Amino acid sequence: MAATENTNRAVFGLNGVTGMLIATVLLLSILAFLTVWGIGVQQGSASNYYDPTPITGSLDNVKANSKENANFAFVDAK
Repeated sequence: MAATENTNRAVFGLNGVTGMLIATVLLLSILAFLTVWGIGVQQGSASNYYDPTPITGSLDNVKANSKENANFAFVDAK
């Protein structure tokens, strides 16, 4: 049985340069989106930071096993 030569060569087909460019643009757009999103999250966190004063101010009332310890637990930022 003779091996047939691949005559279906397309340099600019989806498995060639065009496919490489599509993959590159897709990856760069994902990178840009995640970068912008991360910067936005960091800016939001910087302007709405967590104040640990209620917890670190006084730990005198915290008991080893108590449901009241929830009063001294970390709460989400406003």
